[in-house]
Amino acid sequence: MTPVPRPCLVDTNVAVVANGNSDQADDSLVEKCIDALLELTGKGGLVLDDGGFIFDEYRQNLNLSGQPGAGDAFLKWVHDHQWNPARCERRPITCLNEQEQEFAEFPSSKALKAFDRSDRKFVAAANAGRQKRPILEAVDFKWWGWKDALAAEGIAVVFLDPQAAEAGYRKHFHHE
Repeated sequence: MTPVPRPCLVDTNVAVVANGNSDQADDSLVEKCIDALLELTGKGGLVLDDGGFIFDEYRQNLNLSGQPGAGDAFLKWVHDHQWNPARCERRPITCLNEQEQEFAEFPSSKALKAFDRSDRKFVAAANAGRQKRPILEAVDFKWWGWKDALAAEGIAVVFLDPQAAEAGYRKHFHHE
């Protein structure tokens, strides 16, 4: 299993896959996502933004009751522990334009100019502060195409199944 870096950000797709709600993930990747979330909730080390942008996305895609899946249990844990600094690191990010998902902490690199707007909050939070934080990924394959540009900014993208991420990127974005 890919080691889960701590502290780290968790893209929403990791929790969605842990719920078994992705046709792009096999059983092995579902288990890897569940294991990663269990490790984070057991030991702490989740990174969130202080404006609630990431938490709001989690709430839109998961069930706050904590049921029925592991991703839902993760959301319940985040809800209950988001203000506990021993469990969650909250990073201040500055939203410049909510509709366009523009954040002051998002890198200004030309290589990231076309980066997916809906995921910019994760990158902004990873980039905020003195130490950059890694981002955990499962099946949002477009991240594979951004990993090198993000690495050049000091932001690591950790794929729970790198081979599946690369194959998914090649399949969905036709880069052979």
